[in-house]
Amino acid sequence: MASAKADINFEKELFEAANRMRATVAPADYKHIVLPLIFLRYLSLRYDKRRKELEVQLSDPNSPMYFSDEEIVREILEDRDQYIAERVYVLPEEAHWSYIVKNAKQPNIKEILDNAMKLIEAENDDLVGVLPRIYRSTNLPIENLASLIEIFSRDTFSSSSDDAVDVLGRVFEYFIGNFASSEGSRGGQFFTPSSIVELLVAMLEPESGTFLDPACGSGGMFVQSQRYSKNKYALSFYGQESVDLTVRLGKMNVLMHGINADIRLGDSLLNDQYKDQQFDFVIANPPFNQKLWGAEKIQKNDPRLITDYDKAVTDGNANYMWMQHFLYHLKDGGTAGFVMANGAMTTNNSGEKDVRQKLVDEGYIDCVVQLPEKLFFTTGIPCCLFFLSKNRDGEKGYRARKNEMLFIDARKKGVMVSRKQRVLTQEDIAEIAAAYHTFRSVNGKFESVEGFFKVATIEEIQGNDYKLTPGIYVGTEETEIDDVPFEEKMTELMCRLQEQFIESNRLQERITRNLEALIS
Repeated sequence: MASAKADINFEKELFEAANRMRATVAPADYKHIVLPLIFLRYLSLRYDKRRKELEVQLSDPNSPMYFSDEEIVREILEDRDQYIAERVYVLPEEAHWSYIVKNAKQPNIKEILDNAMKLIEAENDDLVGVLPRIYRSTNLPIENLASLIEIFSRDTFSSSSDDAVDVLGRVFEYFIGNFASSEGSRGGQFFTPSSIVELLVAMLEPESGTFLDPACGSGGMFVQSQRYSKNKYALSFYGQESVDLTVRLGKMNVLMHGINADIRLGDSLLNDQYKDQQFDFVIANPPFNQKLWGAEKIQKNDPRLITDYDKAVTDGNANYMWMQHFLYHLKDGGTAGFVMANGAMTTNNSGEKDVRQKLVDEGYIDCVVQLPEKLFFTTGIPCCLFFLSKNRDGEKGYRARKNEMLFIDARKKGVMVSRKQRVLTQEDIAEIAAAYHTFRSVNGKFESVEGFFKVATIEEIQGNDYKLTPGIYVGTEETEIDDVPFEEKMTELMCRLQEQFIESNRLQERITRNLEALIS
């Protein structure tokens, strides 16, 4: 399985339960039904655990919170501050999971769920705008909904289980990954395959500081970065996402992993929610090759543009507008790592190549990694990673490398886990990240590995017409880059073959008729 793993013993059953919705709900809508249910279960679980803790403390004569007066005990148990202080959300009785389970087979269960979402938001300002009220408007049969509620009511998710909160977090991730897979190309809008996220984070090494993902989807970059950091509270997360329902999923996902991220709604390129802010890290998987994205709305004096407006902006492709956005939001000393379509490494189009030249000439590009094909199950477009940096003068403990760039050709890395998908192994990730770390390190002894990675000077890159394809520099075969997915190529070739068959048949008939005319 290439997506996030739940690491539980009923993954198949979980996904089959979701698949029962197939007849009445579009695959793109599965997640909006299942994931809020998991989140609701999570909120109840946290609330129950906190209430149990209080009950133990209030009944223990050796505890400073001990009270024999039942009235006082009841008041403390109902005191919302006792929960909020521990970052636990307050749940009204009609929003508690036990109430939902009790009514799971009732004909009005959809109204009960929508009402539960509304009641929770009314009690907790932090959750306003996060919980969707969509159940009443779906065609989902009540028995399917009851079946999902039954699964999430198992003992594994009860407050008596020590790791129930962690398991629910993994289940949430598992579903995000599998729903993305079932949605095809639309799934990539909210989910980046975990091995790519792990590689980006391992290369960036975000231990502490501020962290921006301006195309944050379901928040996977935040979750992985928090896992990487040794100090759980040393990173502050900021995100932006243009799709309202995806913003909600992202907020639920990070909360379930104990992360309090500031995720805002809006198009990052056209409605930047962090206009005057810079960050230590920028990480992103922006939409590939966006056309007609609204370039005409960018002002000529936009502070993000690094060259003249006519050279910096094109409505034909937003890739280099994204790069300028990332660079603008980097603090001095900061680093940005992001996913890009391969075409960005060599494009000669106006509004793209000029920006690439400027990034190279001014020494902002730190590293380019070409990835193997089929890492995304949502698109066949081959992709690469770019790293921009504002610490290339030798500050922040890094080596001075302003006149150099690291190229890594990782096209042969990874293993196929299905006919259509490849993943990077932990060894691959460690090997690629180590090359980048050594390249940046003051004490690193960097030695190129032919066919894998090499450092090139800015002059060499200029001599290659600013092409950034790693194969040119590391000594591997350079392949044509056209950003056309394999499936589209095959469809086009099949169409052309059919046309040639038709033409062949027409010519055969014509030749036959001509020969028959000669002997008649």
